[in-house]
Amino acid sequence: MSASDEIDAIIANSGGWRGEMLAELRRVILSADPLIAEEIKWRKPSKPEGVATWVCQGNVCMADLLKNAVRLTFPKGARLHDPTSLFNSRLTSSAVRAIDVFEGVRVDEDALRQLVSEAVAANRAG
Repeated sequence: MSASDEIDAIIANSGGWRGEMLAELRRVILSADPLIAEEIKWRKPSKPEGVATWVCQGNVCMADLLKNAVRLTFPKGARLHDPTSLFNSRLTSSAVRAIDVFEGVRVDEDALRQLVSEAVAANRAG
């Protein structure tokens, strides 16, 4: 099974608004750069499905389904310009930033696409 198929399964198995939101976020992430690829990482007994991860010359962002939110984590988030303040979690980390999306909240797709593009550029810069 491909990573894309496995992410499809994560979305289908999550059900409800979290699955719908993950599908929307995935669409925006993939639209940010044609070279972004999908991978599944960090499989463990407590999370056998692993973590949906988008990569382009390194990790761009990864998605976690939390009890009350969908979290997108950007490993190099502290380096990224976030003029619309999408980052709302892990704000004290020296490197990582995250976006927790809660039920009923709409994400600014253009702002997210820009963050993803910047994360790809940061990976390409080394």
